Amino acid sequence: MSPSFISAWFRRALTGGPTLVAVLLFALMFGIYAERTSAATTLFGIANLLNDAIVLAIAAAGVTLIVLTGEFDLSGVGVIAITNCVVATTSTSGDYGWLSSLGVVLAIGAGVGLINGLLVARLGLQSLAVTIGTMIGCEGAALLILPAPGGEVADAIANDLTGNLFAVVPVAAVILVCLCVAWLVFKRTRLGIAVFAIGADAAAARLSGVNERRTRLAAFVIAGLCYAAAGYMLSAQTGTGDPRANDSLLLFMYASVAIGGTSLMGGRGGVAGTIVGAGILTVMQKMLFALGVAEFYTEVFNGVIMIVALLIGNVSAALAQQMRRRAA
Repeated sequence: MSPSFISAWFRRALTGGPTLVAVLLFALMFGIYAERTSAATTLFGIANLLNDAIVLAIAAAGVTLIVLTGEFDLSGVGVIAITNCVVATTSTSGDYGWLSSLGVVLAIGAGVGLINGLLVARLGLQSLAVTIGTMIGCEGAALLILPAPGGEVADAIANDLTGNLFAVVPVAAVILVCLCVAWLVFKRTRLGIAVFAIGADAAAARLSGVNERRTRLAAFVIAGLCYAAAGYMLSAQTGTGDPRANDSLLLFMYASVAIGGTSLMGGRGGVAGTIVGAGILTVMQKMLFALGVAEFYTEVFNGVIMIVALLIGNVSAALAQQMRRRAA
């Protein structure tokens, strides 16, 4: 394979966009991991990888929606904490016990999102300050519900959400596919188009008739639902509650968003790339473990990967824009 061919291939990959670059990076890491771990490509290994990534992917999807509008949301870890504790202390094993628990946690997530949205969109407060407040408030409420790790999640929730459908398809894979399909539909709706519009240029969006306040409010509510769903999945995986179990999740949520190609300035990116970003962070930890790298180096690699992904994403966006200009 000649150097010119490799250079041309790499350039085409870059012009394909940040998401394609993230997919290639994931494939490279998974290839290294699979080469060192024979069980990586088995059904058990794939299901384990998906279960490890699913909570981060769902939570980061909510963050993506907020970032696309040009705002920030730190309340996700607080919502995950309180929903995890609620499920661990209230879930029942009846036929519809899982459904009632899901309804409660989704109501909590939507409620927190609504508070964030009203304070940011209606009162014009800074999203960073507002969501720090709601994060702290939710974490305090989680400690009131469950002062120490404990509780028990109903078997119907823990077994069904972490197992396989028809003994073949991991439930986590089905959830991720549904999340991607929902995103593809959402971004073509009026609300989805408005989210991108106000993130790219809020003033121009308002002049075009976009209701900025309503759009931001809806984005925060949907994000809250995503955080609640992530907390529900975390409960299913751990089988118990812990108000401090997700302390390190916030940085990984934003890292997934950035690695997946979503601009932290807003207006560019998407949930599909974020899911790939979450997969990269998950498989990277497994790859480093398989290579025998000490655990405390993992954070260093996380930081390096995030910075490299941001640089590649900016180069990719610039090249793609240049190609579009030439074509026009």
